[in-house]
Amino acid sequence: MIFMFLALYMGFGTSVQAHEGMWLPMLIKRLNYEDMKANGLQLTAEELYSINNSSLKDAIVSLGGFCTGEIISSQGLLLTNHHCGFDAIQSHSSEESNYLKDGFWAMSKEEEKTNPGLFVKFLVRMDDVTEQVMAEITPEMSETERQRAAAMIGRKLAGEATEGTHYDAQVKSFFHHNEYYLFVYETFTDVRLVGAPPSSIGKFGGDTDNWMWPRQTGDFSMFRVYSGPDGMPAEYSEENIPLKPKHHLPVSTDGVKEGDFTMIFGYPGSTDRYLSSYGVDQAVNKYNPSVVEIREVKLAIMREYMQADDAVDIQLASKYASTANYWKYYIGQTEQLKRNGVLAKKQALEGDFTTWVNQDAMRVDKYGNTLTLLEEAYKMTDPTVVGSVYLLEAGLIGPQIPLFAWRAGARADAILAYDDKIEAQLDTVKERDEKKKIKAEYETKREEMIEGLRAYGDDFFKDFHAPTDQKLVAVLWRQYAEKVPADQLPSFFAEIVEEQAEDEGEDAFAEYAEELFEDSYFTSPKRFAKLLKKIKKKKLDKDPAYIAGNELIAMYRAQGSANAVATENMEKGYRLLTAGLREMDTNKKFYPDANSTMRMTWGNVGGYDSNKEEGVHFDFYTIGSQILEKEKPGDKEFDVPEKLHTLIANNDFGDYAMENGELPVCFISNNDITGGNSGSPVINGRGELIGCAFDGNWEAMSGDIAFETQMQRTISVDIRYVLFVVDKYAGATHLVEEMDLVSHKGEESTPMEVPAEKEIQEVETAE
Repeated sequence: MIFMFLALYMGFGTSVQAHEGMWLPMLIKRLNYEDMKANGLQLTAEELYSINNSSLKDAIVSLGGFCTGEIISSQGLLLTNHHCGFDAIQSHSSEESNYLKDGFWAMSKEEEKTNPGLFVKFLVRMDDVTEQVMAEITPEMSETERQRAAAMIGRKLAGEATEGTHYDAQVKSFFHHNEYYLFVYETFTDVRLVGAPPSSIGKFGGDTDNWMWPRQTGDFSMFRVYSGPDGMPAEYSEENIPLKPKHHLPVSTDGVKEGDFTMIFGYPGSTDRYLSSYGVDQAVNKYNPSVVEIREVKLAIMREYMQADDAVDIQLASKYASTANYWKYYIGQTEQLKRNGVLAKKQALEGDFTTWVNQDAMRVDKYGNTLTLLEEAYKMTDPTVVGSVYLLEAGLIGPQIPLFAWRAGARADAILAYDDKIEAQLDTVKERDEKKKIKAEYETKREEMIEGLRAYGDDFFKDFHAPTDQKLVAVLWRQYAEKVPADQLPSFFAEIVEEQAEDEGEDAFAEYAEELFEDSYFTSPKRFAKLLKKIKKKKLDKDPAYIAGNELIAMYRAQGSANAVATENMEKGYRLLTAGLREMDTNKKFYPDANSTMRMTWGNVGGYDSNKEEGVHFDFYTIGSQILEKEKPGDKEFDVPEKLHTLIANNDFGDYAMENGELPVCFISNNDITGGNSGSPVINGRGELIGCAFDGNWEAMSGDIAFETQMQRTISVDIRYVLFVVDKYAGATHLVEEMDLVSHKGEESTPMEVPAEKEIQEVETAE
């Protein structure tokens, strides 16, 4: 499943070959429209992206900033992936009502469940502001100065774009700070859970099938977006109403066939298509293996406790899933970077670049030092890459306690600072009434601060299992000490390492972890409540979890200063490399790396030949009977709900069967997507929903760095399987009836009609 990416500052741009490219919607008409029409698109460019009229973009949302969703009814019904809704589903689950295990379906709007903190963003418009930003940047500026200047003018432009509106906006850089675009959004914060299949459907295949094809996973969930009674964004209220969207996607029941046109709109998070050969080498030999070895241990420890207790299984389910997802991702990426010869391809491109630069004196002056800057930057960072990975993966986000202790401790410190501020203020006030007023205001505000900290603790402890976390501290931090040079370790490790060395038979890190969890105020609700009852500076300063969290954070922040020269070289090197490659071949259509802004990709449905086994061809679709072939009763990954088993065994598929009588489950297409595209709609040439994207294939897991033209595939759940599960399995037929189901079998192809915004307003006024 698709979710985050490593924090390197890289990427690789190429011309569009086959269906490569994550394109900005505002540029579709100029860059892609004719190619898309030739491959089966039946809509106008205005129907894809428009500022003045409703268009496909108006049905697509960024969900929580980490996934994509699409509006599929006139009542704000939203479709996304099961793994995108996983946190929300888990938050409403308990041993008595285990929605992760059993699924959840709201049979009325009153039963839909609220999700504080979850939001959706609709794109209002995007503008090219490169000229305005570049006007504030001079050649003499360092990379840091350039980026600060860009950020400053970006904030000014965003403010001007949203002044007098309820919108929010941001300016983001593209092509490694060579171009800048402004994005204006409308944000809705009342997003309610409507339905989710059990994990045995939504996560069928588990870690074993993750990133693999063929796949039979019903990876979907449903939410509903609400607005205030006036149609404007509003915080949760019983008075809120289902959103009336500018556009929602009609749902096709016609299915897909080989060669069908597909396009995907969404919010891909990060790609590194401009990554240099030096970056590839570092990722393959240092970064990726370190992530894998840490997460392997973390997963084993979490599994041990989850398998022993159903309540713990629910508590840790979301954290386990996200950890496992990118544990396997880095395994696959490393394998495919090697198998697909990406390092050699990068070196060849850099050779061509060097030849092109050396053919012209002006190019030498502008780009001659580009690759040297990058080579030197990676040489500088090579000695600390493993230490940096361990600092983050084992130190800060391995166990949960360090970050919580640091964040909660910082809030407690803020309360103490407020105490000191008021005390100093009172010393300067002589009048009794004024003192009483200050004290009253102080007590009210202080109680609010305490309540905020208490609520923060309640939220943390809800999904915190101390025995698991204690073991993670003991095992991961011992591994940290063993794998990283001593001069890169936290100073509080020194005494523990010394004790370990003095007595090889004892486990000093296990003893340290035990003492930390016994002594810290941040390791249990009871002890945390004791801290809040009387916050004292000496309590914090002596708290072992607070000490550890503060030092790890300080080390993490200090990395920037320690690597300042390398960072400067790397930023400048990639800015020049990206500009140079685009200048080198003006006939190619270049697209920017993904950066969590809306993109469109287009392609076609189709299978592929494996790069692992000669002569093995993978078909483009999977069917329901394959679920029963994989079924392993009682196995968490391959268990099949009894009702689903019966429906498939009896061929009871209702209106959702393929023409050959089989139940469609998933299909693949050669669209270009990455993390953040989870939940993205797969749309046919008429603008109708045919699937929901949720994964990529194993053979092309190097694709975030170098697109694999022959093998890169997007794995999507067929919308007919979604309808089948909602209707036949869950009995939530009212949700299907809410959608606009369309079929064109036997008809001549005609484009979808998208009503203009004015026409929508007239209809709403009439209502």
